[in-house]
Amino acid sequence: MRLFYPFLTVSFLFSSLTIFAQDDLLSLVDDATPKKREKVIATFKTSKIISAQSTETVKAGTMDFRVTHRFGNIGTQSGGGGHTLYGLDNSADIRISFDFGITDNLTLGVGRSKMNELIDGLVKWRFLTQTTDNHIPFSIAFFGSMSYNPQSANQFYSGTVKTADFKQKEEHRFAYTSQLLIARKFGNFCSIELLPTYNHRNFVAANINPDNGAEETNDLISLGIGGRIKLTKRICLVADYFYTFSKYRTNNPTNAFYAPLAIGFEIETGGHVFHINYTNAAGIIENNFIPNTTDNWLKGGFKLGFNISRVFDIVKPK
Repeated sequence: MRLFYPFLTVSFLFSSLTIFAQDDLLSLVDDATPKKREKVIATFKTSKIISAQSTETVKAGTMDFRVTHRFGNIGTQSGGGGHTLYGLDNSADIRISFDFGITDNLTLGVGRSKMNELIDGLVKWRFLTQTTDNHIPFSIAFFGSMSYNPQSANQFYSGTVKTADFKQKEEHRFAYTSQLLIARKFGNFCSIELLPTYNHRNFVAANINPDNGAEETNDLISLGIGGRIKLTKRICLVADYFYTFSKYRTNNPTNAFYAPLAIGFEIETGGHVFHINYTNAAGIIENNFIPNTTDNWLKGGFKLGFNISRVFDIVKPK
């Protein structure tokens, strides 16, 4: 009997070690099993954060009908106050647009803005999509737009000193924007995006900053940043900001320019995505708000705005 107990103990220990070894081997097998590679979806809910473009594109065969509105300034120092119902009596800009999904990663769009009567066309191509296993850590898209200003010659060339050899040209009315959209989604609650941006305007007035002697240029380089933080199942905090590298815009005492900053909430209501926001940018499209934001947040130069997006199926999937 005495020999039986050591034998039983050894047998028990051996069995336990065997079981643990099997568990360890199984865990090694599990760890060695490659994780399933899937594309990250819904980095942002719509094709725009607020003012900034997002990496999202319109799905193939669908159309995104969008109405974007900017009221007047809220603060009294910037033309708002009680007599304008804090900007609600005024309209800084309104844009109506239609974006079409050619493929799931390629969008073409057209729009018309109240400000400067701009007519614009755009293309967005997402050529990289973040994956769940981080094989591709970012979503990257190219965005390009072209706008045309159809205003009368007196309006378009207002403030320009015309010399004897000055010639009005139709190509003066065009402006262009190119952006690289680089975004990453962190879990289900946060998304961040960087937007290196290039603006070219075929015509600008030859103004000079008297503080540093810098002249206004046709070409501008900017860097934008945007983000989205999920607060509830259907409500998110969204924001975007652009800084333009321009000596002409630095401490200009005669033509003050400010970096466009927008902050707001995104509300998903079934087929609609609704944005309500505040921004110091009066213009809506990139060719307007990046080079021409002249209102100061600190002086009440911000305005209430909203974006409404509704997606329709144009071509039914097979």
